[in-house]
Amino acid sequence: MLVAENISKKFSGVTALDNVCMELHAGKVNAIIGENGAGKSTLMKILSGVYTEYDGQIIYDGEIIRFKNTKDAQAKGIAIIHQELNLVPHLSVTENIFLGSELTTPLGLLDKKRMREQTQKLLERLKLNVDPDAQIASLKVGQQQVVEIAKALLHSAGVIIMDEPTSAIGDREVKVLFDIINNLKAEGKVIVYISHKLDELFAIADRYIVLRDGRFIGSGEMKEINHDRLIQKMVGREIAVNLKNRLSEQVEVLLSVDHLSLCKDKDKTLLKDISFKLHKGEVLGIFGLMGAGRTELLETIFGLHSKQVSGSITINNKNCHFLSPADAIREGFALVPEDRKKDGLVLGLDVKQNICITTLDQMQNMGVLDNGKETSLAQKYIDRLRIKTSSSKQLAKNLSGGNQQKIVLAKWLATNPCVLMLDEPTRGIDIHAKTEIYKLIAQLAGEGMGIIVVSSEMPEILAVADRILVMCEGCITAELSIDEATEDKILMEAIPKNN
Repeated sequence: MLVAENISKKFSGVTALDNVCMELHAGKVNAIIGENGAGKSTLMKILSGVYTEYDGQIIYDGEIIRFKNTKDAQAKGIAIIHQELNLVPHLSVTENIFLGSELTTPLGLLDKKRMREQTQKLLERLKLNVDPDAQIASLKVGQQQVVEIAKALLHSAGVIIMDEPTSAIGDREVKVLFDIINNLKAEGKVIVYISHKLDELFAIADRYIVLRDGRFIGSGEMKEINHDRLIQKMVGREIAVNLKNRLSEQVEVLLSVDHLSLCKDKDKTLLKDISFKLHKGEVLGIFGLMGAGRTELLETIFGLHSKQVSGSITINNKNCHFLSPADAIREGFALVPEDRKKDGLVLGLDVKQNICITTLDQMQNMGVLDNGKETSLAQKYIDRLRIKTSSSKQLAKNLSGGNQQKIVLAKWLATNPCVLMLDEPTRGIDIHAKTEIYKLIAQLAGEGMGIIVVSSEMPEILAVADRILVMCEGCITAELSIDEATEDKILMEAIPKNN
């Protein structure tokens, strides 16, 4: 259905794609696989009309095409569902689906009735039971994903590109999404699926296409390759995750959280009587399903909800009451947030500015920022974390997800924290970048830092943690040593008992 021939693309002299060739087959899920920086997103942006300047050609349904913009690609039947959903939160489902393609009456007025009816049909086709008039902001992330698919179907897309579609949804929503994908396959659609979750790819994909360092490496049927061989194709070598040495004895308590509760209003308690301890040099894993209160717990410790909090936080035997994140940072806390693009980075600034942004006081000389100090600090962490960038002046928005995550880590490590809190630290990054972050966590813990890792990926929690807390509906329901923790035990404690 779609063929890319010798596609090349450069940014400021850096080659992002180098003579890439590939085929996308109709009625199949075509998985595009590769590390961060392999060129996957760049290639998808060319296919969907975001980038119009490139070398090579695209053949779609037997015709050589070159898109002028995204609307041109959409009109031809190519739609992309980005990892960061492109929905307007305070418009309705119907308004979002028809945004830019509104139906009008003969008098030129919006035909709201017809748009609502068509939206209802699309939602029924996708088995999404929501009101077409509901605001997007009121929908769960998984439901918003389905609205994005409905937008693609409205334009009769023959090629639907899904970029990390399950990165922010739970197991139930993943099952619904997979059912939708199988239905779209049966209709003969071309599904392009990008994900770093290899187990997921083996469950849903029919074919694989591997990119590495901007080059095409190989393609084939998923049933003819195994997990290890696929990883070798991705990275050009074998990857072994070296788990950290477990703490043999936990002596010094670094952080103590006692009876912490978070009440947004009288009817909504997000955290209920949370108590735990974090030891020096320990990696404490926190697991929970969506809505369990994991992110809210880290934010509360970090001083983000000071007016709605009760309970106490003690760091190094000092009782603290944080009125803001600035107070928490002064006491040695750091928080790597779940959404790096929204909350962790200033995408329009360069690598150096993002790394130095937490230490501006130390970067000054007579009240003026010292470029030499900034450059030196940035280069220190570029080297230490192996951030792949052409220079410290490259814009953060132009780096891959894994390298963006390393910048967020770097800016917090620059503050020399004693407690590092990581919320979904490897979401949306490839297996090699994950391995590097796991090694960094082990190294920092070995140096005596206390680390809290929140993750919705159970194998990740089991890989990095010394001890695991399980959360459900704002409560801690279990505390497990790594020796007694199993996936079954963790999941049993994470599922609400009334379900």
